[in-house]
Amino acid sequence: MDQGTQLLLILVVLLVLFLLAVIVFVLFSVFMKRKNSLLREQIETEKRYERAIAETQIEIREETLRNISWELHDNIGQLLTLAKIKAQNIEGGEEMIEVAETIGTGLNELRALSKSINPEAINGQSLIYSLEQEVNRFNRLKYLSADYELLGDAVTIDSKVEIVLFRIVQEFMANTMKHSRASKLEVKVQFKADALEITALDDGVGFDSENLFEKGIGLSNIDKRAELIGADAKISSIPGAGTQLKLIYPLE
Repeated sequence: MDQGTQLLLILVVLLVLFLLAVIVFVLFSVFMKRKNSLLREQIETEKRYERAIAETQIEIREETLRNISWELHDNIGQLLTLAKIKAQNIEGGEEMIEVAETIGTGLNELRALSKSINPEAINGQSLIYSLEQEVNRFNRLKYLSADYELLGDAVTIDSKVEIVLFRIVQEFMANTMKHSRASKLEVKVQFKADALEITALDDGVGFDSENLFEKGIGLSNIDKRAELIGADAKISSIPGAGTQLKLIYPLE
């Protein structure tokens, strides 16, 4: 075999190898593109599934609160109304008048509580208004002093998200009343350029935040609720130094 033939054979072999390399590269590229596409579809499917589960959980919780609200308003409310009427009709002087007034005050607060946990009642309200009303309700109870502060320019947020944000703060406030033995509660809502930041702080006895679930404080569900709407919730507390909730919801 002469030198020219050998050179031609080498060129043919190199050309074949090059074509094989090109084919392998193209096939690999197509495979990777298809793989990435399938991964993206899988991620999107998982996200849609998670969103569906989250919405279902929110609906179940709100339906439960709606039923509780109806029970408070229809059954317990009627009993208190009847007790107030009977107290007013009993001849007992100033003492019975005070009893009737106390029952009346309790009835009004029961109605306010019923409204605050009823999704239908707060669905048409803004988050800001709902928080203001909740702070006012706490002050009327005269159990502690509650302050509310709004900073920044408010922006429109999805109504379902607002309800979950309100429920988180509401749960924190309820646990402050039940467990903290606090004398003061501060709620601050701040609209920033990229996020809504809500801070709730009490001056109560505090607790070891590392053992939140074991202590039975009732705040361990806050993280789960925050996850449902893509928010970040952090509870920090030191025994004897109060408790703070910092809730951050990113704004698109």
